[in-house]
Amino acid sequence: MNGEKIDMSESMRKGIYILPNLFTTGSLFAGFYGMVATMNGDFKSAALWILASSIFDGLDGKVARLTGTSSKFGVEYDSLADLVSFGVAPGLLMYKWALQPFGRLGWLAAFLFVVCGALRLARFNVQVNTVENKRFVGLPIPAAASMVSATVLLFYHFGWPSSYKKVAILVLIYLLAFLMVSSFRYYSFKDPELIKRQPFAFLVLAVLLFIVIAAEPLVMLFVIFICYTFSGIIGFLMTWPRRRRLEKAIHNKHARDEQ
Repeated sequence: MNGEKIDMSESMRKGIYILPNLFTTGSLFAGFYGMVATMNGDFKSAALWILASSIFDGLDGKVARLTGTSSKFGVEYDSLADLVSFGVAPGLLMYKWALQPFGRLGWLAAFLFVVCGALRLARFNVQVNTVENKRFVGLPIPAAASMVSATVLLFYHFGWPSSYKKVAILVLIYLLAFLMVSSFRYYSFKDPELIKRQPFAFLVLAVLLFIVIAAEPLVMLFVIFICYTFSGIIGFLMTWPRRRRLEKAIHNKHARDEQ
């Protein structure tokens, strides 16, 4: 622990990288302004600002990796910003927009979302050097916050009041909180193969997807995030038989070794 403090102090004396931390600050600003909009009752703007925060959050890591400016300070600052922008801001938004009529059950759901987001970030920081780079363990907190924002925007798009299907919204918040601390695997989109040469059909599919999104952006935004949210569960169920066979084979091998 003392060694880590000394390393951090020496790093701070040498200075910090400006560009990636500016993107992190932009993410924090967007998340904070989302809370201001929520308190003013402008829930649609709050949802848009949280989505803007997720864009800044995606850029800061990519900028740091591309420019070779990753640092321990940046990782810690990014986690603190994420907790505000993707934990507190969407939790407050959901409480003020739809969960307040549920009373204690409502604010507990909002708090559970925040605390599970904090636990998700803490676990990620601990496991960042030990887990597979292509997969996240648990639903990433920016994706959970974006799912909240997409839900709010979908309701505004169709003109539904927040009281419409309000039980489903409550269930959604509890589900997102659970998925963040679960062991389900989610694709990270950090695979270097994505930027390499791909078959021509991939370009055609990308163009078609772009056209569909452009036609109904808010609806497709919700569809994309709901599909990603459930992708971890679907992947777990699809690989369950294979894992069971592997576990059974390992168990039988141990049993034979002990005989």
